[in-house]
Amino acid sequence: MTETLTATRRGIRALVLVVLGLGLTSPAIGQTVGAVSPDVAITPDVVYGHKDGMALTFDVFKPARPNGAAVLHVVSGGWVSRWSLPTQLPVGIRDFYQQLLDRGFTVFAVRHGSSPRYVIPEIVPDVRRAVRFIRMTASRYGIDPNRMGVTGRSAGGHLSLMPGTASDAGNPASEDEVLRVSDRVTAVVAYYPPVDLDPTAGAVVTERPSKRFPALNFDLADVPAVSPIRHVSPDDPPTLLIHGNKDELVPIGQSEKIHRAFQDHRVTTQFVVIEGAGHGFQGDDAKRADRATVEWFVKHLAPTS
Repeated sequence: MTETLTATRRGIRALVLVVLGLGLTSPAIGQTVGAVSPDVAITPDVVYGHKDGMALTFDVFKPARPNGAAVLHVVSGGWVSRWSLPTQLPVGIRDFYQQLLDRGFTVFAVRHGSSPRYVIPEIVPDVRRAVRFIRMTASRYGIDPNRMGVTGRSAGGHLSLMPGTASDAGNPASEDEVLRVSDRVTAVVAYYPPVDLDPTAGAVVTERPSKRFPALNFDLADVPAVSPIRHVSPDDPPTLLIHGNKDELVPIGQSEKIHRAFQDHRVTTQFVVIEGAGHGFQGDDAKRADRATVEWFVKHLAPTS
């Protein structure tokens, strides 16, 4: 009985964390789900690494007429990365994927080790590893490793900005062949992302420890390493930022701050402000944001001569 009650409490806690999460990207109770068009080839649960005996996975959506470029979507809300059937995507995400697929992009739905088990300094390496793995196996998926974009929403936006601003060429001395590969990407789109995780910077929450977002409960000495704003440099890829000016969870000042940093370093960047929108876009706001994202990738992931 005690074990059953403990398991039940854990289940309730996980549900609460999902409901409270940043920019949900996985189905929740009562959420409408659907599948992409039937001519899309789906490869589910590709293992790109292991963590504490568990597999790290992504799903691949390949269009009937691929253009040779890839878009990685970091599935993360509140640094919680939930699994769902690739044929049962939340309708908003399904429609977003379909827009990318219709333009020929191969889409990778990347999941990472989740909060509350892992904190952000333990999560960031998962996303970077996924980029390395997909680059290493690019020929398997018919993509150009030099035409890879990454996008995410809220926590996923933060995690998308990390390989954008803090990538490296890989470690040629590593015994792990994946870690010998670069995690550099070609373009980034981040929706309402936390960019500075210093509690005094006004991103997400200021109290520590945080009950609402356990992923933030890490040593403050690690803040610079996992804050994209600390890594902006002139060689960063073209980056689009999208944020609502009524966001009370991740203030728009977070995107404004990194947008200015990109401009100061002469990085190609654009900032789309959704007037009147809060955290998470709906209806026409979501359509506007998704259209801007697709066009950004069309422009910056085009084949080079």
